Amino acid sequence: MRGTVYLRRYWQLYALLVLPLVYFIIFKYGPMWGVQIAFKDFNFFQGITGSEWIGLDAFREVFQTQDFYKTLRNTLMLNLLDLMVSFPAPLILAIMLHELRIRWFKRLSQTILYIPHFISWVIIGGIVYQVFGTQSGMINNMLMALGFDSVPFLTEKNTWLITYLATGVWQSAGWGTILYLAALTGINKELFEAAEVDGAGRFKRIWYITLPGLKTTIVTLLIINLGNMISIGFDRPFVIGNKAVMDYSDVLSTYVYRTGLESGQYTLATVVGLFQAVVGLIFILGANYASKKLTDESII
Repeated sequence: MRGTVYLRRYWQLYALLVLPLVYFIIFKYGPMWGVQIAFKDFNFFQGITGSEWIGLDAFREVFQTQDFYKTLRNTLMLNLLDLMVSFPAPLILAIMLHELRIRWFKRLSQTILYIPHFISWVIIGGIVYQVFGTQSGMINNMLMALGFDSVPFLTEKNTWLITYLATGVWQSAGWGTILYLAALTGINKELFEAAEVDGAGRFKRIWYITLPGLKTTIVTLLIINLGNMISIGFDRPFVIGNKAVMDYSDVLSTYVYRTGLESGQYTLATVVGLFQAVVGLIFILGANYASKKLTDESII
């Protein structure tokens, strides 16, 4: 009875959930019907229901191919390196912004730092090739004009990896500061004032007040990122990668694209996609369990 009264009183709030629910039902739960392709010898003309059932044969075929393990290794490697490089960047940037005292400069800096997040990876890829291209890139043109050799930013595996990570930091660091800045506003300012009166310098205030105040946010975001280790976006490695660096740039998402759309092997592509989903779910549940143990809060 109480629930019905609450629903009638705040029906507007529940009405706001209609569009998100419709979105998830159509675009998240609806495609689950196609998961059965992983267990069938899918024929485009016969459709999902008309295709022959083959059980786990496609899984055995995928798990016996070297390309699958190479892309799995690359996915884990790029995500781990991204975590090591990109995860601390928003935290450091948020602390630097929080320490700024000139308001107009702080707002201007935040706006400039947010902008890369809204740029498509296709556009970012074009920028990367214009700036880091071996033959026509701006940086290499400057180096060669000064008498230095060009640097293969995009055609040598190790330098490509550095370029890939640096581009990710540039694109995501500014936007990632939002949660940290919101958490920083919740720290009692009297703590900073008391520490300053006691003679604590800027770095000691950051170490003993700011970082402990952000502990829960840091741990929760870190665990969420660890939970997404098996998942990787398609746009970034596909746009920035090329055949010269396939040993590093070929990941599970590009493997699914190449196998499914380019080769027409929809069954194998669905197997890999299902594998990502199941392992990702295990990681997320594990991350949720770890979050409960470390922060006494559940993330899902």
